[in-house]
Order: sequence, then structure tokens, then C-alpha cells
Amino acid sequence: MLIKVNNKKTVELPEGSTLSDLIENLNLTAPNQAVGAEINGTLKDFTHPLFDRDEVMIWGFDDPKGKEIFWHTSAHVLAQAVLRLWPEAEPTIGPPIETGFYYDFANLEISDQDFKKIEKEVEKILKENARPIRQEFVSKQEAISAFPKNKYKKELIEGFDETPISAYKQGEFFDLCRGPHLPFLGKIKAFKVLKTSGAYWRGDAKNEMLTRIYATSFPDKKSLKTYIFTLEEAKKRDHKILGPKLDLFSLREEAPGMPFIHPKGLIIWNNLLDFLRESLTAADYQEIKTPMMMTKDLWVRSGHWEHYRENMYTSQIEEREFAIKPMNCPGCMLYYKSRVHSYRDLPLRVGEIGHVHRYEPSGSLNGLFRVRAFHQDDAHLFMRSEDIRSEILELLHLANKIYMTFGLSYQLELSTRPEKAKTIGSDQEWETATDGLRGALDDWGHSYRINEGDGAFYGPKIDIHIRDALGRLWQCGTIQLDMSLPEKFDLEFVDSDGGLKRPVMLHRALFGSVERFFGILIEHFAGKFPLWLSSNQVRIIPVADRHVPYAKEVSEKIKKSSLLCEVDDTNESVSKKVRNAQLMKTNYILTVGDNEVENKTIALRTRDNVVHGEMNLAPFIETILSEKNEKSLMSPFTKKQ
Repeated sequence: MLIKVNNKKTVELPEGSTLSDLIENLNLTAPNQAVGAEINGTLKDFTHPLFDRDEVMIWGFDDPKGKEIFWHTSAHVLAQAVLRLWPEAEPTIGPPIETGFYYDFANLEISDQDFKKIEKEVEKILKENARPIRQEFVSKQEAISAFPKNKYKKELIEGFDETPISAYKQGEFFDLCRGPHLPFLGKIKAFKVLKTSGAYWRGDAKNEMLTRIYATSFPDKKSLKTYIFTLEEAKKRDHKILGPKLDLFSLREEAPGMPFIHPKGLIIWNNLLDFLRESLTAADYQEIKTPMMMTKDLWVRSGHWEHYRENMYTSQIEEREFAIKPMNCPGCMLYYKSRVHSYRDLPLRVGEIGHVHRYEPSGSLNGLFRVRAFHQDDAHLFMRSEDIRSEILELLHLANKIYMTFGLSYQLELSTRPEKAKTIGSDQEWETATDGLRGALDDWGHSYRINEGDGAFYGPKIDIHIRDALGRLWQCGTIQLDMSLPEKFDLEFVDSDGGLKRPVMLHRALFGSVERFFGILIEHFAGKFPLWLSSNQVRIIPVADRHVPYAKEVSEKIKKSSLLCEVDDTNESVSKKVRNAQLMKTNYILTVGDNEVENKTIALRTRDNVVHGEMNLAPFIETILSEKNEKSLMSPFTKKQ
């Protein structure tokens, strides 16, 4: 029989072969290579049989689906180890998460001191369980009998509709799980317990508090070592600590989830938006500004009132109900309808940096990453269907230019139509839209992943995940094709034949949330912003009070070149002033003393603590002005080292 693998090669196997046989045939034996697989779009265990013409996708650990399987299996190992050490503990649920997994237990109290003990028990389990993990199917009654004293498992089981119920067994450990799992535990080569915390059963504060244990695992020890290093480095870069320390922003109880941007933060903020606007102007966008509060009727028409009402802030004015906008889209639809459009106007690219508000539970708020008030760099592109491919290609070029300016690499994902019953639009419209997105990605020439069935109900989309200096991925940019709003708002244009047609519309965001992107950049640069973004570009340190007048004279010359400069004329020692400038991540520190006053020069120190010594002011200004205008990520003085 013939099996198609990863949409590329075809493998011939004897009748009755399983996924394991296919893996063996392909020699994918390394721990990171084959950790999960799909048959015809459905995740399956490696014991599953294959049939002629099956299409198989094999996932390694580097793929998100592979990680999910790897970490879900590891969560079972964690639970098995805990039950060996604390037999009275009651396991509840243990899902994979973005960077590992957790498991929640009732009747368990542990501390950081217990982590090593758990890890040692995990090592024993991994060594003794090289044999395959078994999937079993049991009735509801059999499942309940397996957990006679565990009310949490019983509650889960009673809520199951499907029967029989899937479960997995490894050694003496038995747990409910849809799967799939790793074929055997030998693939897990590194395991680390990270932290413990309290968690309410099913996330409801009315329920009992459980003990949650977070952990992670990898197919090799080197990956774990890299991950631990990244964790430590991430703590140093935490924007919630760095931001206030650098006087960039603050968060106050008087406005939870609504950041205060300070003067130094606003300099960076404005530089970001200036750069964005320059890029959009060059790409032939027009910018609008729509009202922050609009009537309930608008939100009913757009569908937000029905699907998003609980996240919206509302108000009653003159017996009419209003809502503060959670999204910019409906306002842009009204702008489009403000005049008649011709096919000659299309494609029409309309941008808005809109201030939106969304209610988020207080427990989910996280610095600038998860807020209740933020600015979205939205744009809505109106076009004919034949323009989809070229417009998306233009968007990808724009995204590449913007992210590369910050030194951010990225990866792309195409999400296709969800279950047909839950979507709007005809099969032909979906096919045209998806082909347009896929064709643009193919033309772009960079690799991309396909997320089958993960599109929005109103159209397929491309998600852009940026990768920061620590290799962490952040979902920021998105390109979404919308077949719903143009219909709901009855948008039209006059085509070349004189008839009225419905435009195709693309939503797109590149920063996403400006606040969140700001937070990402704080961590990406560890607060050491490149000169063009920085709010601490140059600081002058006079050695003694008699040098202050010359320091101010130098400062004025630097400021006249559209550079930021301040003089530290406090009574601190020179070494303390230098340290303070370094703590504020100042790009260039200039010291002026008797020599510099006499020679009309400066003594240069860069923030990497390299002393470049005495030099003339004019060439220094010329050099860093060029650095700023070119939006360079690296100091030209650093390059010379």
C-alpha cells in the first residue's frame, strides 16, 4: 500500500502496517524526530493501523503539535511520580501549556524543597518504562471504578458524552486522556519541575483550591539547559520590572489594566508610531480616526454585541445605550460608506491607530502584555477578489520591513476554514480567499505552516509570530480576510461595467497592540534601545562644577541636531554618575573635564562600558546622527571594536 508522508514523499508499506512501521521505515529514531503523527488530519497513536492512500503528517518536537503530545505525556509522568511519593494525593487535570505542562492535585502540600525528590522519581519512571504506553477504552462505570476516592475525576467522567472513554496506562499509572501520547517514555531525556502554586478547581474561585505543579521536559539535556538559561535571562528582561525602573510606564490600582506612559516612555512610543506612519505613507495608506464611543445599534449590526458584549464597556446617555469600542473595524466600515467608491479607488488601504477598551478579568492582566485599554494599529484593505494575492504580498513585504528594523525574525501560519457549519460564505468564496492567501505565501517564498480549520468564522487568516532575542515567539501581526463585515454593512463599489459589487476586505495589524509590542521590545532589547528609539540618547557628565557651563554648551549643540541630550550636574561622584547613566541604558555617556574644556572636545564612553577616549564633538554628532537616521541596531563605535 502507498502512504503519502508530510505532503512530499510516498512510501510503500506492506498491508497491516502501523504508524510505528512507517516511522521505522523512515528511520526517524532520534528522540526529537517523531513524537506525534496525524492520519488524514486526525492525531493518532503510533499503534494505529495504516491503509492504502492514507496521508500522514509526522511531527517532531520542534513542531507545536509535537510539543503538545510530548508535554501531555510528560504531565502523566509527573502525576505518576507524585502519586508514588504522596499516595493520598488526588490527581485532577494536567494539560500541556506554551512552555511545558502542569498537573493539579487535591490533598497535596509541597514546597520547592520537594522538587528534586519528584525529579528523581521521574528519572526512575523514565528508566523503567521504555516499553510502549498503552491506550485503553473503558465504560463510564469502569472509569469511575478506577478512581473510587477521587471526586474530581468522577465529576469529569460524569460530564463525558462519548463512550467508551479513552485512557492511558504506563506502569501502574492509569489516567483518562484522549491522547495521543508518545510511543514510549524513552523519548523524554530531560525533565525539570519549575514551580508550584495554588489553583481553583476548574478555574472557579468558588471551588476548592488545588496544588498546581509546573514542569517542562525535552528530548535532550542541551535543550533543557538552553530553556533554563532563557528563563533566567527573561527574568532580567522582565518589562514589568525594567519599564518602571527606566521610568517608561507605570500601572496603578486607580486604573487597573490601563497603563500610564511616562515622558521617557512616550518618546519611545512616538518614535514607534512615527516609524509606523512613515512606513504606511510609503505604502499608500490613508489614516483615519473614528469615535471611541458609538451606539449599541452599530455593535449589534457588526455582531460584537452578540458575541463580545461581556468584554465591552457600556454607558447610558439620553436613554440610548453606547459602548466604548473594543475594536476599530465597525468605525472603518462607516467611514467606507461615507462616499461612493469606484473600482478605480481600489485597493483602498485605510489605517487607524485606535484606542480600544476590553474588559479582561483582573487575574489575567499582565503588565503591558494583557491590558484593558490599548492602541491597535489596525488597517482595513478594500479590494476586488483578483487583488487578494498581490495585496497580501504587499502586506508581507511591509511586515518584513517593519520587523527587520527591530531585528525581529518571524514565522508565518496560514489558518484555513473551520467546520463549515460554523462559518459564513460559500465554498467558492472560501476557496478563492484561501487560494489568495496561500498563493501570496508561496510567492513570498518563505516557509509557513498550515493550521487546518483554525481560521476565523468569517475568513481564513495569516498569523505572524515574531521571534525575540531570546528565541521566544510572540503572536503580533495578523492578516485576516473578512467576508462578514462587508456583507453586514452592505459595502459596495461601482465596477467597470457600471454594476455594484461587494468589495473583499482584509483586516491587518502589524504591531497588534502598541502597548504589547512596546513591552516585547523592552524585553527584546533588555531596555537597551537602539539610538533611533531611545529616550536616553546622550548624557553629559561634568567632572566638577566648573565644567558645567561647557557641558551645557555641548548639550545645546547636540540638541540642535535633533538628538536627545541631558547634563547630569548633580553632586554625585563621577563614577556614580556614570553608573546611573548605565542603569538608565543611556546610549552615549560623555565626560567633560579640564582637558575637554581646554581642547573643546569630549571623552566618549558607550553603554557597553567601553571607553573610547577624547574626540572632537562634530564628528561624534555626525556619526550618531547617521546612526539614528539609518535606524541602525548597533552603535558604529561598537562595530569598530
